[in-house]
Amino acid sequence: MPDLLLELFSEEIPARMQRKAADDLKKLVTDALVERGLLYEGAKAFVTPRRLTLHVAGLPVRGRDVREERKGPRVGAPDAAVQGFLRAAGLASLDQATIVSDPKKGDSYVAIIEKPGQETLAAIAEIVPAVIRAFPWPKSMRWGKASAAGASLRWVRPLHSILCTFGAETEDTEIVPFEVDGIVSGNVTHGHRFLAPGPITVRRLDDYVSSLEKAKVVLDADRRKEIILADAKNLAFAQGLELIEDEGLLEEVAGLVEWPVVLMGSFEERFLDIPGEAIRATIRANQKCFVLRDPATGNLANRFILVSNLAASDGGVAITAGNGRVVRARLSDAAYFWQTDRGSLPDLDTLKESAGKLGLDLAKPLDQRMAKLDKLGVVFHAKLGTQGERVQRIAALAKELAPIVGADPEKAERAAKLAKADLPTEMVGEFPELQGLMGRKYAELQGEDASVAAAVEEHYKPLGPSDRVPSDPVSVAVALADKLDTLVGFWAIDEKPTGSKDPYALRRAALGVIRLVVENGVRLPLIKVVKDADLLSFFHDRLKVMLRDQGARHDLVDAVLGEGASANDDLLLITLRVAALGRFLDTEDGKNLLAGYKRAANILKAEEKKDGEGAFAGAADLQLIADAGLIEEKALAVALAQATPKAEAAVAAEDYEGAMAALAELRPAVDAFFDKVTVNDPDPAQRANRLKLLNQLRQATRAVADFDRIAG
Repeated sequence: MPDLLLELFSEEIPARMQRKAADDLKKLVTDALVERGLLYEGAKAFVTPRRLTLHVAGLPVRGRDVREERKGPRVGAPDAAVQGFLRAAGLASLDQATIVSDPKKGDSYVAIIEKPGQETLAAIAEIVPAVIRAFPWPKSMRWGKASAAGASLRWVRPLHSILCTFGAETEDTEIVPFEVDGIVSGNVTHGHRFLAPGPITVRRLDDYVSSLEKAKVVLDADRRKEIILADAKNLAFAQGLELIEDEGLLEEVAGLVEWPVVLMGSFEERFLDIPGEAIRATIRANQKCFVLRDPATGNLANRFILVSNLAASDGGVAITAGNGRVVRARLSDAAYFWQTDRGSLPDLDTLKESAGKLGLDLAKPLDQRMAKLDKLGVVFHAKLGTQGERVQRIAALAKELAPIVGADPEKAERAAKLAKADLPTEMVGEFPELQGLMGRKYAELQGEDASVAAAVEEHYKPLGPSDRVPSDPVSVAVALADKLDTLVGFWAIDEKPTGSKDPYALRRAALGVIRLVVENGVRLPLIKVVKDADLLSFFHDRLKVMLRDQGARHDLVDAVLGEGASANDDLLLITLRVAALGRFLDTEDGKNLLAGYKRAANILKAEEKKDGEGAFAGAADLQLIADAGLIEEKALAVALAQATPKAEAAVAAEDYEGAMAALAELRPAVDAFFDKVTVNDPDPAQRANRLKLLNQLRQATRAVADFDRIAG
């Protein structure tokens, strides 16, 4: 069956846009083919800095013929209805319609519409131009003389040519004929911009890939990544070093080159006095280079790996030297930042008021920066005050939370006061991604307690679901205070997440609080801190998402929270109860008890509609049970009398496994009761008494969870 090969050849596509563009091209074209009934066997998209390529395998030569029967009005219907039918069906007159008889509805008109399948070549010629013109680039441009016209083509960078061929593997391919803004489709591509820029005529994917390879273009982005990673590791190994892998940088660099050539450069050892993280950030951000370390010490080496798009005649000597000069210049800047940040500020006299307000020691460089941040009045949010005011709130809250998480209150307060102090430093100003980390470095240099210094860095964590959660109590206290202050503040000014919009990352902050509490086993009475039932409900929603992502059932969270959600502010206990309930419902006792409960609850709901809400409250009459003489009814009453206080006591003692075990004791009695006892007895007194017994069962389970909210 024929294949489609499409290449859109342009100026360099930004690396960050390449993967999505390839996915978009594949989806847009294949979706359009399927809509026309042109099913295919497989499709794959490729991307390099200068081309988007799509290969669709196993397409039919033409689409299927379509035969459709379209029912019209009854014979004798008003002329307006008849004319509307003829227009919709594409008929010239009623002579082209068929009359169909129905014994009940009478005669009516039917149009038989037969459409021959469209030639695939013609369909592609319609699809591809439409896709190109409407392509969803995040940013696009017009170019050349045509750019003066508002309707001219927009593309991420100037589009030079379109290759589009279609044909079977054993036959010559055809060029799919179309044009887009004067660019006529063809069967010609071009190789590497510098190493092999000449035209290349191709037919289908196999010779396209091999021809590009000969012309110094590696089409597959993943293969370029493999080449870069393997060559970088080999170069490092040859020098007795290790590559520090960086998946994000690897992806970016693979999007900058079509013919990756891996080289090693160097810089002076004196620059190794700069913190390794700052060296890495400098080299990564400015030169898109990888750093290396000495496996014997774990420290950075004065070497770096660069990836060139050229196989130079001198073996890359000039390229490496040029990159080395830029790296050294950038490292000189970083060395200056590092030295400056450790010294005293020139305007210390103006910072005394801020230092006094925050309890800072102006003899210490990091304290000076925090005082400077307060003095500058840097705004955190227009309605929530300055960074200095926010730090005061966080410090007070961290001190309050410290005993709850097992931290020293004074250390927690001190760490909170320094947590944002690195924001006005030179290093963080140049490399914002180093905030927190540089604060820790500067805190250690001025002799802060190890826990205080660690908290300055770790209070931002966790930054996402895969990020590490700090475990040091001081870090936990400050991290909780930071996130809770953010949430309470934005809730107070009614800046809550809506739909997919969450500009202040409040969902992430709430998830961070949950993970800090749960993973560190912290018993935090949340409502006392947030003082807002709506915000507490937001935490419950985030908890559901987290537990669901971990494989738990979201309905179990609802069951544990029950109707009194505002009282369930201990997130750790909620997770423990959900886990215990999940394990219980995975057992046969749990499954059968749930089934029995559902049956009891359904009967109660039906009968309460007749007798009124609360009609069956209170304990069942044991004498009536004795009078009925049913062993199974008596057994359920006894089981409830024994299991209910056990379950309640276990929940009070936070022994959720014990509570589930107590409920499990009810299972045999519940099964036997429904097997042998008629609830809606003809005797009204017996009926009411048995419904009271079922209500006792409902109340017994609610000591553990609201079983009504459990699916199944």
